[in-house]
This record gives sequence, structure tokens and C-alpha cells, in this order.
Amino acid sequence: KHLYLVDGSAYIFRAYHKLPPLTRKDGTPVNAVFGFTTMLFKLLQDVGEGDKPSHFAVILDAAKESFRNDIYADYKANRPPPPDDLVPQFPLIREAVKGFSVPCIEMLGFEADDIIATYARRAAADGFKVTIVSSDKDLMQLIDDQVSMFDTMKNVRLGHDAVLEKFGVEPERVVDVQALAGDSVDNVPGVPGIGIKTAAQLINEYGDLDTLLDRAGEIKKNKRRENLIEFADQARLSRDLVRLKQDVDLELGLDDLTVRPQEPAPLLAFLDDQGFHSLKAKMLADQPEARAHEAGSPESNGDNAPIDRSAYECVTTWEAFDDWIARARDRFELTIDTETTSLDPMEAELVGIALALGPGEACYIPLAHTGSDGDGLALDGAAPEQLPRDEVLDRLKPLLNDPAVLKIGQNLKYDMAVLANYDVKLTPIADTMLISYALDAGRGGHGMDDLAERHLAHKTIAFKDIAGTGKKQLTFDKIPLEDAVPYAAEDADVTARLYRLLKPRLAQEHVTRVYERLERPLAPVLVDMERAGIKVDRQVLSRLSGEFAQRMGALEADIHELAGEPFNIGSPKQMSEILFEKLDLEPKPKKTKTGAYATGAEILEKLAETGHELPRRILEWRQLAKLKSTYADALQNQINPQTGRVHTSYHMASTSTGRLSSNDPNLQNIPIRTEEGRRIRQAFVPEPGHVLIAADYSQIELRLLAHIADMESLKTAFAEGQDIHAMTASEVFDVPIEGMDPIVRRRAKAINFGIIYGISAFGLARQLDISRGDAKRYIDTYFERFPGIRTYMDEQIALCRKQGYVETLFGRRAHFQNINSKDQARRGFSERAAINAPIQGSAADIIRRAMIRMPGALAEAGLSDVKMLLQVHDELVFEAPEDRVDAAIPIIRDVMADAAAPAVTIDVPLVIDCGTGQHWDEAH
Repeated sequence: KHLYLVDGSAYIFRAYHKLPPLTRKDGTPVNAVFGFTTMLFKLLQDVGEGDKPSHFAVILDAAKESFRNDIYADYKANRPPPPDDLVPQFPLIREAVKGFSVPCIEMLGFEADDIIATYARRAAADGFKVTIVSSDKDLMQLIDDQVSMFDTMKNVRLGHDAVLEKFGVEPERVVDVQALAGDSVDNVPGVPGIGIKTAAQLINEYGDLDTLLDRAGEIKKNKRRENLIEFADQARLSRDLVRLKQDVDLELGLDDLTVRPQEPAPLLAFLDDQGFHSLKAKMLADQPEARAHEAGSPESNGDNAPIDRSAYECVTTWEAFDDWIARARDRFELTIDTETTSLDPMEAELVGIALALGPGEACYIPLAHTGSDGDGLALDGAAPEQLPRDEVLDRLKPLLNDPAVLKIGQNLKYDMAVLANYDVKLTPIADTMLISYALDAGRGGHGMDDLAERHLAHKTIAFKDIAGTGKKQLTFDKIPLEDAVPYAAEDADVTARLYRLLKPRLAQEHVTRVYERLERPLAPVLVDMERAGIKVDRQVLSRLSGEFAQRMGALEADIHELAGEPFNIGSPKQMSEILFEKLDLEPKPKKTKTGAYATGAEILEKLAETGHELPRRILEWRQLAKLKSTYADALQNQINPQTGRVHTSYHMASTSTGRLSSNDPNLQNIPIRTEEGRRIRQAFVPEPGHVLIAADYSQIELRLLAHIADMESLKTAFAEGQDIHAMTASEVFDVPIEGMDPIVRRRAKAINFGIIYGISAFGLARQLDISRGDAKRYIDTYFERFPGIRTYMDEQIALCRKQGYVETLFGRRAHFQNINSKDQARRGFSERAAINAPIQGSAADIIRRAMIRMPGALAEAGLSDVKMLLQVHDELVFEAPEDRVDAAIPIIRDVMADAAAPAVTIDVPLVIDCGTGQHWDEAH
């Protein structure tokens, strides 16, 4: 007979403080519920055979006050009330315990520890082995030969030796030690000047508390003797407070705690209601009874059945191929994933295609496996048997382009681009990455491996496990089929399961419009943009590289002279030694893990502000070095040899606000405010006979701020076409617009844009090179003149704290899991981001809508030869034949200006600045 008693209250607070804020779809906080449920599930699953409980109960505190408050009114008076976002989670935790089919016990007037003590003593007297699941030191007084404790966080059992280590006495004397030492957390007074170590020495010397207090006059140390005599009654009171009651009149007997078979239905329903999909998947994977129940449920489609890689089929015959195609047509949907030789879709060769028709029903069609390793050595003596790629694609084309068959994938933009190289179009599509992004932006990654672990509790095969790493990593065409089949088919299988799991949530959580109108239709548009690329003049880049190198050489000589010796400017360690040890510059930053002082840009900027020339020159050198390596040199290597153009790749699900990011190369980080950055843009050119058109939203985030914060003065200024920065300067600095000093306008501009990003007085002071006091005064005046902004900011923070997310005008949600963090820096960052996200996110949504509509609008106007090439923040770049420019610009401007309609009516006009030129800088 083995009784497990779980200290549920300790579980709750551990879970609450360990996990970041989490809300279910109705906004109810559930981070403690999730953590508690996870820990209880793990405990029940992981208990070894020899330790399996025959009896089990979870014990909770019913209320803050107990009979101890009648003994001592200030007992636990120092403890704050539970956090506001924890209180509504208590009833859900009780519901969770019931879902596990185990008793949940609490009694008014008694603490959980008293109930645990009573059950432990009764069970021990009845011959039970007792395990108390807790690390609470107060429960150590119960430990004996039959009663032990189990700390699940450290996965250790606590017995007699642990008590000696913690208290220095036998378990039966723990109460005496605690009575002397007191407890500041529970406001147990104890005896002043006596801690645990001293108390243990005294109890070991005198035997017990009563004997010690009777013989206190014998103690030699004056202060200790006096305190023991003076506070003897306080020590006895403290003993009454810390001694656990072991005779509580319990409603449930030991027989009522007998472990019974778990009913899957209540717990599965509870997990569904809370949105705990990963925990449900884990339960279904580990418990056959739960799988059987789910399989018999009318809502079930088997998505959470365990993944069996051995069931995947390798398709190498036309008979098998035709069978898969026929079944796909019957199902009206098909999950697809391509395997290739490169992550760059413009260079990738198609090696094989994985298909899935449902959970566990997946195959891999090898098309171009060579049967050799990276050194050209045959693995099987010859290339494996496989169907011819061109013929497979010819026979797949009608299916992949059939409007009646939905094509499902993960990051399908890549697969669409690869298949486009073979003149194969993929439509219509559904993308699990984009569905996850619409649902959970800010809650974690949206890659397939992340989603599989989060929602299916499944760890996928890593590419490095089958291909190796580093220079010897194999491309997929070199992977043997026995490894390629489970790897590729698993991707399709997992994606099929994720689609069935995530897709219903779009409607349940009211974000279907975000996915259907802002995400799914943008993918094919981006594919066309990426494949179009943009021409780059290699000679301009080469010339710039040489020029930057010369200027870096001159700067290097100046830097060495200022330092008094040569050193490697690219070495943070050597730079640290020069700046902070040899020259002893102030202020000194913190040291890094290597023991050297940090030398980041922000630190060098602070040093430059002190007037020393060396850090300023180093910053100049670094900027040139970055432009040279990242753009002037790297872009030359990224020109595609077949197209002669650079093809960036856009990431749709990498920010919490809906902004796109680009890489390989990143064309969104080319500095626009420096002359050198603008010269990099001069290398981006049109084809002969063509012109670049740059169309840029003018001050879109300020316009959206005026609309969202309902600021009448700003809305009027925008409607009348006023200079918004001059108007702001006039309001904040009380100066007339006529004849305004440009420096005053520049300061207002910095405040206008800084407010959107939650700029601090310190940040504004640094940006404008003014005192922090002046900066604070400017910001305070700004809020006085434009009170709607402060109201908006406060409302967004309060809303985000309540529901865990904020929304754009189009319903896109940005989640901020640290908005209620105890860490001030994390919480402050989340608060600033929550203020900015509706504005920046709405701007991102508007430009997405414009991009989605643009190809159709140009085609309808007979301008299909005008190509959209780049999207950089609030700007779109086009390439047009010279004789099409005048016709194209009005179409571009109209589409961008009306992009919000009809979904949202914005109270201020969206203004688009258009320019043309023979290079990007000229057009911008």
C-alpha cells in the first residue's frame, strides 16, 4: 500500500512563477493551470513501477487564514494576496485535478500541510508507505521510516539524511528548531538572534525545546541566555504555529483515495477547453485508453495518433504513384513537401516529393537521388530505383493546379518557388506556418519542428542527423533512401496533422480574416517577386568596395595613431585593452564572459560623447567595414549566374507585428540616412530600356497613430496637408510655424517618431544631444498637448496585461508573454512593444494588402510587364518599361492609397510619394 500526497498549493505557485503569462482564447489567464496540469501529468506518468501509488490525492489550501490565526493574529500577515491573474486560475486547477480522476482535498480552517500530516500519520499507522510530493521544509517534520518526500523539480527523494542536512537534527526535533529560529515568510516570531544552525546546536545539546527553555539560565552567552529567558513563551507559541496538526477530522477516508482507472473523457475535454494542445497530444501518445476514446469521438480524425515512421511508403512504381494521385483526388486535399539540394529556391534542384493524405498516411517519391556520398563513392553500387522526375511532374501538374484539390504545406512559399523552376504551379494552398502565425504571433517559433513539439509533443528527425554537419554535410540527393523516406514523409505527415489541429482555431479565435486576407494570398505574390529579383551593377559594387577599403585604411592609420600603437580593430578583446586599460576611458562598461570589456556600438557612442576622438573613428571604421563586407562584397557573390540578378527571400512569419523581413541578402537594412548607404542603393538598377519606380507611404505610422489614438489636431493637420513636424514643434515648443528654426522641427520629428516606439527621456536626450531634464520636459509637454496619445498608450498596456495580446486595425494579434513579468526590463520592453504593435502592425497589414492587390490591378490596366520587385518597410520598388512609367504610377498610387478599404476606414489620407530613376537611390 503506497499513498501519494501532492502538495497542490506548492505546485500552483511553482507553476505560476516559472511560466510566462499565458491566456486561453477568451482572455482568461492559464499559465499556472498549464504548469500545474503538466506537472501532475508528468508525475502520474513517470512514477516507476516499484513506486506506483495505490492511493493518491492532491491537497490544496482552502483559504489564507487557518486556526493558527486564532493562536497568533499576525501569522502569515507579511504574505501578499495572490496576484490578480492567479486568482481566476484556482477553480480551473481544481477542475484539472478532477479531470485526472483523483481526489482534490481542501478544508476551511486548516492548511494543506495539516491535511497532508493527518493522512500521512493515519496511512503509516495502517502499514502504508507514504510519499509526500513537495519540497516544503515544513513537511520534513513528518519524515520517518515510512514517510518520505519527493521533490519533482530536482527528481530527488528526501528522507532522514535530507532532514539532517537541512535542519541539523532528527525529524522529530524539526519543530523545536523551527520554533527557535522562527520564519519571516510565515511571520513566525521565534527567538531573536537564533537561526537554524544555532537552534540545531541547542536542541542537540539539550534534547528538546522544553528542556532547553527550562535550563536556559545555564547558557554562557549573555545575549542568547537573555533572549531564551525573555522570549520563552514566544518560542512555545512558535512551536504551536509550526507543528502540523495530525488529527484533522477528514471527510474522506484512506479507502476514498484508492487509485482508480482514469476516465479519458473529462481530462481530454478540459485540455481542449483550455487550449492545451501539446499536453493533449502527449496524453494521446502515452495512453492507449485516451487514444481509443479519441478515435471513437465523432470530432476525432486521428491527428494525435502516435507517429510511426515505419509505415511510410517509398513510391518507386507507376502503379503506386497513380494510387496516391487517385486517393488525393478522392480526398480533395493533399499535403506536399519538396526535398531539394539547396535552401535557395533559385538554385535548388528537386530531389523528391513527400505527400500525405492524412495522419500517418504519407509517402516519399524519390526523383533524383544519386546513390553516392559526398566523395562520389557509391553507397549501394548504383543510383536507387526511382521514377523519372520530368514525367512525375508532368503527371502531377494537373493535380497540383486543380482548384478542387487543396494543397497543404509548411512554408509553401519555398515549395512553390522550387516547383516554379519546373513550370509547375501550386494552387490553391493552405500553409500551416501562416496559420500558426495568424494564431500565435509572439508565442514562439512557427517552424515545423517547433510546431510539432508544441502541438503534437513530437520531436522530428533533424536534417543534421541524416546529412551530417559542416563542410561534410551531404545534400539531399546524396541521402540513402532508408534515411530519406522517414525524414521526408514525416514532414508531410506532421504538416497534415498540424493543419487539422490548427485550422479550426482560426474560426474559434476569430482570426480567419487575418489568415485568408493577409497571409495566404501574399505567398504567391512574394514568390513572383523573389523570382523576379533585381539587377545589381557589379562594377558599381566593385568600385565602392575599393573606395571603402581605401577609406578604412586611412581610418585605420588614424586609429592606430590615436591609440599610440597598432592593434586589430576587428578584435573586441584588443580594442577593450586599448580603450579601457591603456587609455582608461570612462564610462567603463560591464565585462563580457571572456573577461574583456564590452565594445558594442552603444558603448562606443557613449565614449564618443565624452569628446574622445578614438571611439568615433572606430565607429566610422566599423560602419564602412559592415557596408563593404555585407553589401559591396557580398552582393557581388549573390548575383545569380543564370539571371544576373539578386534574389532576396522574404520571411512572412518572423516578426510579431506582421512586418516582412528579408535575407540572403537582407535588403531592408541598407542604411538610407548615410551617404554610403545611399551609394549602395545606386548599385540597384533596371534592365536596359526600363526604369525603377519607388513608391513610399509618407509618414504612415504617424497617420495611423492619429487615427487609432483619435487625435483630432493631428487628423486635421494631415487632412489639410500641413507639415506635421512643424505643427508638432509649434504645439510643444510654443513657436510659430512661419520661419521655424530647422533644428526645432528636427526635435519635434524625433519626438513624433520616438513616441511611437516608447522612447524614454534618456533615449531622446541622446538622440538630440540635450539634457535628460530637457528631454523629459519635451515629452511631458507633448503628452499635455496631445492627451489622446497617453490615453491610447495606457489603454493598450492595460488591454495587453488583461488578454496577453493587442490587435491591429485588421485583427492581427501580437502576443507579448512578458507583459506581466516580474522582471522590470522584460515587462517594460513588452509594454513599449504593445504600444507600438497596433500602429506598426496596421502599417504592415496595409502594405500587405497593397501587395496582394497590385499584380491584379496592373494586369487589369494592361501593365503586366510592370513588375513589383522589392518591399522595404513602407516602400515598394517596381521595374517598368520606360514607355509604361506614366501609366503605372497612378495605378500604383491608387492601390496603395486605398489598400485599407473596405475592411477599415482610416480618418486620415494615406499619401504615397513616387519617384523614378536609373538606380534605386535616384528613384527613392
